[in-house]
Amino acid sequence: MARQLLNTLYVMTPNSYLHLENDTVRVEVEREKKLQVPLHHLGSVICLGNIMLSPALMHRCADDGISLVLLNNHGRFKARLEGSVSGNILLRQAQHRLALDRKFALGIAQSTIAGKLRNARQILLRGAREAGDVEDSSALAAATERLSNSLRNLPHAPDLDVVRGIEGDAAKNYFAALSLLVKREVRDKFTMDGRTRRPPRDRFNALLSFLYSMLMNDCRSALEAVGLDPQLGFLHTVRPGRAALALDLMEEFRAIFADRLALTLINRGQIGPNDFAEREGGAVLLEGDARRTVVVAYQERKQEEVMHPLLETKVPIGLIPLLQARFMARTLRGEMEGYLPFLYR
Repeated sequence: MARQLLNTLYVMTPNSYLHLENDTVRVEVEREKKLQVPLHHLGSVICLGNIMLSPALMHRCADDGISLVLLNNHGRFKARLEGSVSGNILLRQAQHRLALDRKFALGIAQSTIAGKLRNARQILLRGAREAGDVEDSSALAAATERLSNSLRNLPHAPDLDVVRGIEGDAAKNYFAALSLLVKREVRDKFTMDGRTRRPPRDRFNALLSFLYSMLMNDCRSALEAVGLDPQLGFLHTVRPGRAALALDLMEEFRAIFADRLALTLINRGQIGPNDFAEREGGAVLLEGDARRTVVVAYQERKQEEVMHPLLETKVPIGLIPLLQARFMARTLRGEMEGYLPFLYR
């Protein structure tokens, strides 16, 4: 299996100017060159905040299949430049047909959420084993048991609404326990009262939202790479501007990619309480150089290798969304009996 892991170029310096120079992207700030990257090394370019782009570069990215994504200063999606749609039209026809098949959609949703809950449970189990405090260990063990109950109920869900209800209850239990994995010295600064977004209401949620934005982009790119329509999902309802299938795909990765990395950054002191700002209305947002720290850590995390249980070989974490997108495509083609989520060990 080829292990090419194309890089993502993140541009965060305000008023940076990106333009095409031969077969490279040249990044300038106040007319001074800061970086130059060959285009063939890139899979995507992500711009955070006020970044300028030359028309020639945008055309070249579209021609070369390099995704160009615009996010606001805090990681919220704004726009995406895409070239010609790739992939077999027959695959997309199958996706659109099967999305209307309630039994098939239910099976995909159950598999997706089963992967999410199993991976979330692994994070809490590991925390319970490593907890130095008996009270924390006991609370984490209780939370893992509640997730186990949700997993046992999942196969018996008669429809998508019940699946979503099971997932919602499990998510409340999971996020209620997640703060217990933060070191006690800084826990009071990173407590979270459940998952909040648009806007996040505490530091932990602000960090998670930033990481989820990057993960979402990777999942969408993976689906597009195999020829699937990221807008049409099975678990998440379809609505204009929502990449429902990308949201479906990223569910199984949230805990092991984003949540675990957030905990590492906090517990190692790489991200601290002063790296956040509170805005009018109670919104809490990741600020300044801290965003760069998170982006670098995320890119490094993608290079780490883990065992893929289905392939029985080690692969870079950054390739797993693409591999799972391929399994999704094979399932839609009828080449696999059912979708098998990635399970972290």
